[in-house]
Amino acid sequence: MQTFNLWDKVPGLCEETPVVDYYPAENKVTDATVVILPGGGYGMRANHEGEGYALYFNSIGMDAFVCQYRVSPHRFPLPLLDSRRAIRFVRANAEKFGINKDKIAVMGSSAGGHLAALTSTYTAPIDFEGADVIDEESANPNATILCYPVICSPDSLVAHEGSFVNLLGEGNQPQSAKFSCDKLVSDTTPTAFVWHTSDDAAVNVANSLRYGEALRNHNIQFEMHIFPSGNHGLGLATNSPYVARWAEMLKEWLKNIDFIG
Repeated sequence: MQTFNLWDKVPGLCEETPVVDYYPAENKVTDATVVILPGGGYGMRANHEGEGYALYFNSIGMDAFVCQYRVSPHRFPLPLLDSRRAIRFVRANAEKFGINKDKIAVMGSSAGGHLAALTSTYTAPIDFEGADVIDEESANPNATILCYPVICSPDSLVAHEGSFVNLLGEGNQPQSAKFSCDKLVSDTTPTAFVWHTSDDAAVNVANSLRYGEALRNHNIQFEMHIFPSGNHGLGLATNSPYVARWAEMLKEWLKNIDFIG
């Protein structure tokens, strides 16, 4: 694993330096890759949803990048700035990494899923972009992978409010509707793979269902798997064999969208 700074001089509040960790596959079989955004309620980053996933992608012959984006006390737009920059960084260095610029997926779990969905749907300009030649690259992913994602804002009965407090700060609920990813889906939103458990007690499964409904309303193909039971934050679900099948399903989906052979 190699770690790269996303900027020479980090823009915005910088109590921690955003970096991207590069996990090259030992037996690489594809020039597609994935930028992974770990979950953690925008208050921390869960390693099993970062490195854990990266090592899985390596096992199927795919390079992976884990974006260590800024979390609370950093507020919007800094997490999105970091995720966009990570995609741009990979594109700008595509030849160096042996990556196809048109085969970059973004992946996230829980609040990291919100950030991945936001990266796929929020197209408005944000502060601090346009700093250098890397920012000339597109920040739009070609595919989205969402694991039990936070999607809906606190104006919804199924929202995970803590994630939005960490993203926006206390007392900013009126702004939160701008960041409800189901409302941001457009005709240009990338295809998606989504999975959740129906009894997730932390992030209501309705978040995934509403994102899927929005994709369908815009005629965007997606694949979704709802498992009957499982705790929030399962990651690869190694202790839950029934749910753990999602990783093999993801591999088949990646084949279907021509990311791997």
